[in-house]
Amino acid sequence: MLQELRDNIVYLDYEIWYYVNTVWHNNVLDAIVPYFRNQYTWAPLYLFLLIFTIRNFGWRGVIWCLGFLLTFGLADHISAGMIKPYFHRLRPCNNPYLQQVVHIIVPCGSGYSFPSSHASNHFSLGVFGAITLGKLRKWVWWIALLWAFVVSYSQVYVGVHFPLDVTVGAILGTCIGIITGRMYNRYFDLSQPDRFFSRARVSRKDA
Repeated sequence: MLQELRDNIVYLDYEIWYYVNTVWHNNVLDAIVPYFRNQYTWAPLYLFLLIFTIRNFGWRGVIWCLGFLLTFGLADHISAGMIKPYFHRLRPCNNPYLQQVVHIIVPCGSGYSFPSSHASNHFSLGVFGAITLGKLRKWVWWIALLWAFVVSYSQVYVGVHFPLDVTVGAILGTCIGIITGRMYNRYFDLSQPDRFFSRARVSRKDA
């Protein structure tokens, strides 16, 4: 029973990958999609978040940036450093049985495939950002999750990951983002007044 379920999941995984990577591609997407997965593409976004949070929230913005980096570090370490070496799953572009059909448009890389660190990293950051900034603007949720989804989808499109890789990576990243985001909100909720400095000002006035 379990073996049959596993076989069905793997079959569906390969079938979806085949359509995304091999059937549903064209020259326009081939030129655009690789940029979605490139870390340098999103450097202006990270710089904007750094400036925005520090300028608007002061010391809480600095801690937000540290929480953002911590979230990324946890997701990357758990996915790439702990899980991937255990499963040893080959990337589609390195799989000898797929060499005749895989559509490769970026360097394949030598690392393992399961789970996708791109997916875990970006979903963790997206969920962390949505939880911590979503109280200020509701649309942050949609933008953050769409961003993470586009990055994850691009990994399948360019031929370096299977759909199951990015799905598990997304689940892992979401869990990490929920934990770090809720921890941040518990002590430094950006939607609330700065209680620390408010108390400090009151204390100075009383003195």
